[in-house]
Amino acid sequence: MEIYRNGIFAGILTEENRKSYIYRYDDAYFNDSSKVAISLTLPKTQQEYKSEFLFPFFFNMLSEGVNKKLQITQMKIDEDDNFGLLMAIAQYDTIGAITIKPIPKK
Repeated sequence: MEIYRNGIFAGILTEENRKSYIYRYDDAYFNDSSKVAISLTLPKTQQEYKSEFLFPFFFNMLSEGVNKKLQITQMKIDEDDNFGLLMAIAQYDTIGAITIKPIPKK
């Protein structure tokens, strides 16, 4: 997924499998000192971050409880597929500076 901060392309979030996630700042965004980190938990002190679970910053963008159940039912997404749910909802319904878009197909 492409990650944007205030409409500016900031990086790519990738799910290699359900136990391996990578967030990588875009080269131009990372090297531009006027651009701030997308999150305090993903500072621009390194360009690539790896995790065994969906980064809390992105996980916290997901709905909870009844809203999450409604979304996974309507979109036919596995309830354990947080990455898939994030991709499905975060391009349309986010609060704050961060938006997410699927990587365009070539």
